[in-house]
Amino acid sequence: MASITVNDLDEALEQRLLQRASDKGVTIEREVRDILTAALCDESQNTEDLASSIRARFAPFGGVELELPSRGPIRDARKFD
Repeated sequence: MASITVNDLDEALEQRLLQRASDKGVTIEREVRDILTAALCDESQNTEDLASSIRARFAPFGGVELELPSRGPIRDARKFD
């Protein structure tokens, strides 16, 4: 199993990690492993594209129907003589 050393960790962050680990009754090392696992597992499982994510977010509200503006005929190309 690999080991990681983190240098220059902010004291306040270290205290928050210690408190969080203490609240859960685990070691700080275990808490850091859990945080890394959760962060990296969520990232790799999110394979949905942006459009699908937006659609899923608004689906409970019934979706959105937008009116498309009418289109006119294509203009003739300019002639430069």
